Amino acid sequence: MSRSLIAAGALALMAVNVSADATTDLIESQIRKIDARIPINSIKPASIGNLYEVELGSGEVLYSDAKGEYFVLGQLYQLSDDKGFVNLTEQRANGQRKELLEAVAADDKVTFPAQGPVKASVYVFTDVDCPYCQKLHQEVPKLQEMGIAVEYLAFPRQGAGSPAHQKMVSIWCADDKQAAMTASKARQTLENKTCDNPVLEQYALGQEVGVTGTPAIVTQEGQLIPGYVPAERLAAMLGITAE
Repeated sequence: MSRSLIAAGALALMAVNVSADATTDLIESQIRKIDARIPINSIKPASIGNLYEVELGSGEVLYSDAKGEYFVLGQLYQLSDDKGFVNLTEQRANGQRKELLEAVAADDKVTFPAQGPVKASVYVFTDVDCPYCQKLHQEVPKLQEMGIAVEYLAFPRQGAGSPAHQKMVSIWCADDKQAAMTASKARQTLENKTCDNPVLEQYALGQEVGVTGTPAIVTQEGQLIPGYVPAERLAAMLGITAE
C-alpha cells in the first residue's frame, strides 16, 4: 500500500474522531444549557443511526440527535426478524449490572450454594427486616434443591445507621454468615458484631444497578427482577424445571 493511501486513511480516521468529539461536545453543551450541574457519565453513538446515547450520573439514559436539539427519555426498542422486539435500553443496563456484580468478591456475599450440579445462580439484594425478603428466604432451600445458588448482597432500605443496617453488619461479621442470615430472617436476635464489612458499599451498588426496593433479584445475565418471586416461578424464569 502506498504512503499516500496510508496517509489518506489516517487523515480520514482523524476526521471521523474529530467529528465524533465535536458532536459529543455539542450535545454536552446543549445539556449544560438546561442545568450546568447535571452530571453526565458518557455520550456515545447509539445502536441506531443518527442518535446518541447520553448516560446521566443517575444512570438514566437519554437519546439525542447529533445537534442536541431533540432528546428522548425512555426505552429504545429494535424490531428484528430473528430476535423479535428487543429493548435495547434494558439490554444495555443488563450488561452493566452483570459487569458490576461479577466484580463483587465471593467473600463479600452470603451464598447459599446449589445442591448438586449448578444450573443457575442469582444475586439477591436483601433487607433482613423486609417481610418479603423473609418470605423469599424460606424458598431458598427449594431453589438449592433445583440447582440454583443464591448470592445475597446487603441492601438496608433505610440506609446507614438503621436497625437493618446494624443487623446486616452483624450477619456479615458472623463466623457463620449463612446461619446468621437465616436466624435474622426468622426474627431471632443476633449478637451484635462489628468488623470491616461491605454492607454500605453493597447498598450503594444496589442503587447504582437500579434497585429501589427489596427483595431485588438479578440473574447472571444482569436482568433485574424486582420483588418476591416463588421458587418454582423463578426457576421457570431461569429456564429450569423441577425434576
